Amino acid sequence: MTKRPPGRQLLLQGNEAIVEGALAAGCRFFAGYPITPATEISEAMSYRLPAVDGAFIQMEDEIASLGVVIGASLAGVKSMTATSGPGFSLMQENLGFACMAEVPCVIVNVMRGGPSTGLPTRVSQGDVMQARWGTHGDHPIIVLAASTTRDCFTTTVRAFNLSEKYRTPVILLADEVVAHTREKICLPHPEEVEVIDRIRPNMPPDWYIPYEDNSRGVPPMSVFGDGYRYHVTGLTHDVRGFPTERSDEIAAFMGRLFRKITQHLLDIQQIEEEMTEDAEVLVIAYGCVSRSARRAVREARERGVKAGLIQLITLWPFPRQAVEPVLRRARVALVPELNMGQMSREIKRISQGATRIETLNRVDGNLITPGQILTRLVRM
Repeated sequence: MTKRPPGRQLLLQGNEAIVEGALAAGCRFFAGYPITPATEISEAMSYRLPAVDGAFIQMEDEIASLGVVIGASLAGVKSMTATSGPGFSLMQENLGFACMAEVPCVIVNVMRGGPSTGLPTRVSQGDVMQARWGTHGDHPIIVLAASTTRDCFTTTVRAFNLSEKYRTPVILLADEVVAHTREKICLPHPEEVEVIDRIRPNMPPDWYIPYEDNSRGVPPMSVFGDGYRYHVTGLTHDVRGFPTERSDEIAAFMGRLFRKITQHLLDIQQIEEEMTEDAEVLVIAYGCVSRSARRAVREARERGVKAGLIQLITLWPFPRQAVEPVLRRARVALVPELNMGQMSREIKRISQGATRIETLNRVDGNLITPGQILTRLVRM
């Protein structure tokens, strides 16, 4: 049997790896507006997409960017945009529309210091709660976080797969350090990448009910131009997409909107563990901070401290089923974040006092170093 040669070895920064992941997942449309520190994604997409019969368009602003991404997805094309904090704020209304209309798309937010213009060239993790609750109304959302250049590739592929599988926008959070760290990675062969496409209707057009419930909670999605007609609106709607104020129809629709996520939590939620089996002191981290945490945990072990790491890949829905058993085995947990304490609030909520939770926060645009985490672990 002939041994398959290794995949392409490339020296990429995180933003470039996100582009490679998007293309591998089947993305063929990108619309965006330049913004630090996400601009390299737009730049790379502008010349990579036409080479694979895709389309790139620079829009006048971030509001329009997500609007045309939604339109392209409705037309059957896997679509993405990328931005940073100020642009992500502008996208919130259209993000809510995509949630309500159940339009799959991927939004990359490369986080930087804020609020407002803040620290455009410096790192932050200040958009974690905005990613969950930024758009108004009661809605489920899937939010993933990348920590390495390799993660940028694999997590982007996963973001597209989850978006298509569950007919929902998926947010990928990177940060300035992850986005601009350049590392050698080996890209897999295309046939080695799992690619999931949305389920299309297989019934005659006259029988098609666009928002009909089923066991998965995810109705098939037709493509405009294929002869299937349905109404798309941001209003609460019935199974055919037309606005409704009937209580029974509203309750059924909103229930399904949440159920399609909650009944698939085991598929959606993802973490990585390192040395957690006997950990007495636990670190829970995500993004670039998890790299510092991994180094600190290993050095703590060398000093005799039973430390372990949980790296959060899925941030929302919070992976409680995976985190809680590990958290309750530990005596104390440290949550280092480049904000004033956003994810630590969720961890304290699920701990319910069973495990002491400590925080390590930094908001000056600089990294939390392995040494800072190690010092706290030894003290704890």
